[in-house]
Amino acid sequence: MEKKRLNFWQIWNMSFGFLGIQFGFALQNANTSRIFQTLGASVDNIPILWIAAPTTGLIIQPIIGYMSDRTWGRLGRRKPYFLTGAILASLALLLMPNSPYLWVAAGMLWIMDASINVSMEPFRALVADLLPSEQRTMGFAIQSFFIGIGAVVASALPYIFDHWFHVSNVAAEGEIPASVRFSFYAGAVAFISAVIWTVAKTKEYPPADIEAFQKQKNESAGLLAGAKDIFKSFVHIPKTMAQLAVVQFFTWFSLFAMWIYTTPAVTKHIYHTVDTASAAYNEGANWVGILFAAYNGFAALCAFLLPVIAKKTSRKVVHMISLVIGGLGLASFYVIGDPTILLVSMLGIGLAWASILSMPYAILAGSLPANKMGVYMGIFNFFIVIPQIIASAILGYFMKTFLQNEAIYALLLGGASMILAGILVLFVKDVDEK
Repeated sequence: MEKKRLNFWQIWNMSFGFLGIQFGFALQNANTSRIFQTLGASVDNIPILWIAAPTTGLIIQPIIGYMSDRTWGRLGRRKPYFLTGAILASLALLLMPNSPYLWVAAGMLWIMDASINVSMEPFRALVADLLPSEQRTMGFAIQSFFIGIGAVVASALPYIFDHWFHVSNVAAEGEIPASVRFSFYAGAVAFISAVIWTVAKTKEYPPADIEAFQKQKNESAGLLAGAKDIFKSFVHIPKTMAQLAVVQFFTWFSLFAMWIYTTPAVTKHIYHTVDTASAAYNEGANWVGILFAAYNGFAALCAFLLPVIAKKTSRKVVHMISLVIGGLGLASFYVIGDPTILLVSMLGIGLAWASILSMPYAILAGSLPANKMGVYMGIFNFFIVIPQIIASAILGYFMKTFLQNEAIYALLLGGASMILAGILVLFVKDVDEK
């Protein structure tokens, strides 16, 4: 079926739910290492505690993609899934900052990340479902804009509650500060509200032939049939996806290193403390939230600029330049001693982040069969989470054995990995490229 061009506000409404999803991800990324350290985790144990997040994405996203490809009901095809995920993720956001023990926090991270993944995967497929090829770059760019805006606010929330509303930013040893807990509560409200907006404002296309769709669904019913179909799709991934997989590996290895090590790196390398109960540590951890807000804010500004540049050049050129600049920004943490100057470094990371959230998906969508858009978007997530799992498995050992648990070296390694990813973009084939 030929897809109609949508106006700007229709694309805006269908992407608005990503604002809420990013509240969940940003609070998780900026505060989980802080929560783990507060509850007693050592620096070399942090990566393995994070392994829940990518592992759940590896399992959940292709399953949700496969199921949503075969769903049609009163709410549509994709909407039932991101609404269910939003409800579960919002509950997890309420519970995680109240974890009394380290193992409880690790378990809540698992549940929260699984729920966020249930919401996120159908949003990617929704853009590919509803937009014609020439509007997909803009569709993913608007998602990037909402991701940036949501992350700016969510990452800065502990700082905002501390400095604007005078909510306590310190607590007794082993307790989560109130500024962090209130931030997670606000994130839960934002998450569910934004997703409900998209559910209410977006109309999905029904299958062209309902009877044929139902027949196919019945023929492929059951867990075994689903597993076979996902495996078969994985074995026969399009060439463009295979090429992007290599780029994604080094990109997301870099991002994962940044997310889990920025707090311990900044608090030790710049604020010169490892005492999680100290005012200096918590001030440094709050500043990491501001840094994360800065790169996401700049990403939001870049979101509408990148499609314009891509139209003048190409999506590959834009992605290559963005990743190289982002890698240099991350590596620069090693030579900067002033926390304020780190804001400049985050501009480069923000440019890379804006491109990471849009260009690979815009390049990929043109190479995928329409009837398997959901499952292939889920499979593409493999190449996001596998590098994170590898990072979780080896970074802790590598840091302890070779780098004396100096977290700043993990950021230097991450910068080099992102630069390599940028170079590898040049070898990707963009099917839609003229």
